[in-house]
Amino acid sequence: MDILDEFDVKIIKELEKDGRIAFSTIATNLKISNTMVHQRINRLFEQGIITGIKPILNEKQIGYDWASFTGITLNKDSDSERVIEALKEIPEITECYFVTGSFTLYLKITAKNHEHMRKILYEQIDNIPGIAKTDSMVELGCAFKRNITL
Repeated sequence: MDILDEFDVKIIKELEKDGRIAFSTIATNLKISNTMVHQRINRLFEQGIITGIKPILNEKQIGYDWASFTGITLNKDSDSERVIEALKEIPEITECYFVTGSFTLYLKITAKNHEHMRKILYEQIDNIPGIAKTDSMVELGCAFKRNITL
């Protein structure tokens, strides 16, 4: 049995267009009951399929003109939990992934300018015990960003 049926997919697509859309509008657009929309959305949250409805910020519009993708090599992989907890304390780190290959962790860091980025990398991240080295690539712009197609 599929996790999502056609109505779940249609509801999610409506929310992707506008996360502020009224449930009654979704119901009208899809020709289903308002109750069904409420029940479906609540179930999607309970199942962890939808994890939140929140604004997507344009960082550049609020003064964050620099971003990097930074790979982190740890002294020991067993340090990862402690390192991740320290990384969570740095608000400019917006994403953190476990990866294979040369790095243990891969981060997305957003900063106001190159000096701000330097301080994040050299004064905060490099001082976290357990980090052996970092390797960063500067982001020059986002070609596109999207959810997985349903």
